[in-house]
Amino acid sequence: MSWSAGRRARPPGSWPASSSLPPWSCSWRSCRLWRWARRRGPCRPRSERMMADMSDGPVVRGYALAGGEVRELRSVDDVRAAHTAGAATLWADVTAPDQATLAGLAECLGLHPLVVEDILERNQRAKVERVADLLHLVAFALRYEAELQTSEIDLVLGRGFLLTTHEAEWDPFTIQAIGRDPQALLEPGPDHVLWALSDGIVDSYFPVFDRLGDSIEQLQDAVMARPSRAVVERLFRLRRDLLLARHAVSPQRETFNQLTNREEPLIAAERLLYFRDVYDHLIRLTDELDSYRELASTTLDVYLSTVNNNLSEIMKRLTAVTVILAGIGAVAGIFGMSEAGSALRFGEAPGFWLITLAMVIVAAAALLYFRRIDWL
Repeated sequence: MSWSAGRRARPPGSWPASSSLPPWSCSWRSCRLWRWARRRGPCRPRSERMMADMSDGPVVRGYALAGGEVRELRSVDDVRAAHTAGAATLWADVTAPDQATLAGLAECLGLHPLVVEDILERNQRAKVERVADLLHLVAFALRYEAELQTSEIDLVLGRGFLLTTHEAEWDPFTIQAIGRDPQALLEPGPDHVLWALSDGIVDSYFPVFDRLGDSIEQLQDAVMARPSRAVVERLFRLRRDLLLARHAVSPQRETFNQLTNREEPLIAAERLLYFRDVYDHLIRLTDELDSYRELASTTLDVYLSTVNNNLSEIMKRLTAVTVILAGIGAVAGIFGMSEAGSALRFGEAPGFWLITLAMVIVAAAALLYFRRIDWL
């Protein structure tokens, strides 16, 4: 016997036509759950719900390694407890930090007031500087959504900890090295976490640069095919994006050059090789960026040359038409139009028709000449 056969049958037509509930969902609890799900809408992925929660205010996440075990951090109190307990490696990540959150972290981690002020201002250039016993590094994440956008990332390295702050547009947990194995990430020390984040940030530049290169190629084809105002507007937006990328990427090249060519007690000597790899990637990116800027300038020059060539073609055609009409007008002006009436009645002498025929022949000869030299 089927499941539905064991239930009490409803009389035909007794189910209300206006209800959208299926006949088989007769449980009171399932009906309420079904109505609640309809009001709530489709379930969003976990990543989208996490980003929505981040937009409500500061979000603290991270990991702490103590006694060979990894502990997840979700608040300032968790960070304070892990740091007080003497965690071997602590990484705290704060999304959209406010003054109260940074004050609590500054108290337990011993952040310098200047570092806290720089983080709150969020208007820094890419840099690395030593502040007391802390290393403050500023980097930028890039994303390309119709136009290039940047997001500032502050990384503060101290004895046994790393603090990262950023806006909700960038999520460090999307980096493969971060979310794969937290224990393997934390065991080498906080400088290893700093390298993993830096490497993930720089690696994320390559897809953005590929899209910029594709945009340049599309604009070059558009300029050669049909130059227009829309094309030149896209070209100027692209040059703005390239300038923004240069301001974000080029200073980081100097930042990692300084980081790998001086002794830094907070970074182990064997870790410098990893940071040099990031520096090599930045050299490649800055060289590629310079090439893109030259291509964009060349594309603008090609556009201006194409517009000037089109204007020259138009002027040639206008000149040819003017020459043809000017010859006819000159002859007509000499002989006048007073005899037009008798000419239409065919009462003129043969000389009038000879002059008219000569004007038509000269005009036709000029037309053929200009067509032969490709002016018409």
